[in-house]
Amino acid sequence: MIIDRIKNIEYYETILPGLKNGLNTLRQLPSQEVGRYEFEGGFLMIQEGTTKPMSEGTFEAHRKYVDVQIMLQGCEELAWEEYDLLNPVVPYNEEKDQERLDGERNHSMLISEGMFFAAFPQDGHKAVSHTGEQHHYRKAVMKLRLPE
Repeated sequence: MIIDRIKNIEYYETILPGLKNGLNTLRQLPSQEVGRYEFEGGFLMIQEGTTKPMSEGTFEAHRKYVDVQIMLQGCEELAWEEYDLLNPVVPYNEEKDQERLDGERNHSMLISEGMFFAAFPQDGHKAVSHTGEQHHYRKAVMKLRLPE
C-alpha cells in the first residue's frame, strides 16, 4: 500500500504501470464529471458520494489491477489489512477483478483532499468509510493493469 500526497504521485511512475497515461487522462477531463474513462494501460472512474460507518461493509482486493484512488474533494477513511490475514466473504469475480473479504479494521487512515493511495494485490482495503462523522468525497479511482 502506498499513501502519499498527489504532489508526489509522479515518483511512483516506475512501479505503477500506466500511471502517466491515467494522470494525463485525468488532467484532460474538462469537468471531471462522474463516469468511466479509458486510457492505454487501464481506466479511471470519477466517483462522488458519502462515506459509510467503518463497521459496515467489507474489504476488497484485486488481482489484475493496481487500485489508485485520488481524493479530489472532501475525504474518507481507509482501512487496510494484508490480504493473507483476511477471510473471504464473496469469492473472486474475474470480470470485476474483485474479491470481498472480512477481518479486523485495526489500521485506518484519513485520506483527505490532495492525497492518494495505491492498493496492490496483497492489500485488502476498505475505502469510503468513517469512524465518527460522515464525510462527502469526490475522487478519481484509477485501475492500472498489472503485467501478466
